Formats: sequence, C-alpha cells, structure tokens
Amino acid sequence: MRIMFVGDSMTIGSAGDYTWRYRMWQHLNRTYGGPYRIVGPRDTLYDVAAAAPVSPDYGDPAFPERARRHLAGWGEGWLHMAPLIADTVRTHKADTLLISLGLIDLGFYTDAEQTAANARRFLTEARSARPHLRAVLLPVIPNVRALSDVPFAAECERFNELLAKAVADLSTPQSPLLLASPPADYVLDRDTYDGTHPSPSGEHLLAAAFADAMHQGWGVGEPYLPAAP
Repeated sequence: MRIMFVGDSMTIGSAGDYTWRYRMWQHLNRTYGGPYRIVGPRDTLYDVAAAAPVSPDYGDPAFPERARRHLAGWGEGWLHMAPLIADTVRTHKADTLLISLGLIDLGFYTDAEQTAANARRFLTEARSARPHLRAVLLPVIPNVRALSDVPFAAECERFNELLAKAVADLSTPQSPLLLASPPADYVLDRDTYDGTHPSPSGEHLLAAAFADAMHQGWGVGEPYLPAAP
C-alpha cells in the first residue's frame, strides 16, 4: 500500500503542528499488519512568518522524514490539485489517496458545482495514471465563517451533497472510492485553534474519519484509537 495525503492547509499544517497525517501514521503503525509507504512530492509544513511551505518543525521531531510525504498546500484546493495529480500519482506510484479538499475552493475560488466538477476531474486524472487507484474522500467540514456567512454555509452543504454523488457515480470495483463520515462531534472551539485549522484533538478526529472508513470499507487496520501525545 502506497498512501498519499492530498489536501489544503488543514492537511499540510503549519510550523509546530503534529498534523492529522502524523496521527494517521501512528495509527497505521499500530494496526496495519502489512507493508505500506507514505509517498508524495512534499514533506514540509507551512511557515506563517515566511508565508511559504518551508518549515520542517513538526510537533514531534521524531516523525521520520519518510513518513512526512504529502501533496498538500496552504491555499490549494481541488482547482489546484487536479492539474498535478496524474503526474504525481505516476511519479510516486501512489495507489491509495486520502483526500481532504474543498473548503478553500468554496471560500475563495469556485462555487459548489464548479468545485464538484474539479473533484471529478481530479479523480479522472488520477485514474489516468493508475487505473486501479483507490481513494477516501472527506466531506468539507465548515469552518467559523459558516457560522455567520449563510450563503457560504449553503455552498459547503451543497458541495458535500455533490461530492457524495460523485463518489457513488465514480466508484468501481476496479477503482473503489469511499466517502468518509465527517466527525460528528467536531467542535470548532475545541478541535481547531483558529476556527479552521485542527488542534491536536481535531487532528485525531480527522485521522479517525479516514482510518475508520478504510477499516470499514476495505478491512485496513482497525478502528481508530488515539495515541499520545
């Protein structure tokens, strides 16, 4: 299994974060009985001071470099990843994608229908490089903006409906897709540090969403149990 994390700022994380990618790595080490590798073209965190993805300073310095790989970017969404994914999958031989995208698209770039079209394009491009690819997709978790911006909240809800339809339409036995369940108990004041980006508790909840989907859908690993720190 060659896993690639694909996401926006919630997935790349910023300097000092553990990231949900780290929590997922811990989980796989505890529960997955076979060989696996985390792959991707990037390995750093976003450095707010430098306004660039150049920080190596993860919350756990012992997080090994080989497990830090990803395709995630601060301010990047389906719109940005769709043109990159075929070459990235081909180069890094990814066969399993864990994808958390859409919030940045809806917040700054595209409406729900356009965002869903870019998600479908992304999946088509990824499969062009690896026809037997499988993927888990996480619906958008609305951030603090949705609490006061009613049209934005509606766009998030509409996109999640369209994403679920895309997963149902496009999943095949050859290239299965799973829609992860968004964390039911995700609380912005507790599970983010700024209304958008996950705190340690939020990192665990995001990792659990992917881990539980993989366990239930494909028999990968076990149900998620948080590990320290």
